[in-house]
Amino acid sequence: MNMKNKKWETDFSPLDPGDYAWVDTAYSKAYVRHLFTVNEMLGRQICTIHNLSFYLWLMREARKHIIAGDFRTWKDKMVKQMDNRL
Repeated sequence: MNMKNKKWETDFSPLDPGDYAWVDTAYSKAYVRHLFTVNEMLGRQICTIHNLSFYLWLMREARKHIIAGDFRTWKDKMVKQMDNRL
């Protein structure tokens, strides 16, 4: 998601409804966009925390499905889900 995109300017919904990290519900898309447009480092830090938390969650889920033996089914579902989100 491009946080400098004008469409986030008035979007006061949480950064990500997935709630992968505390920053996802603590900050709105509009606020993070504002931080990016004024070149405030906090915006990048918030997005970094979100991205790292998401990837950690994704790897935990992948590991869980590898152990359960249904990784391929889960992966196909996740790829479709991620394509829709982006």
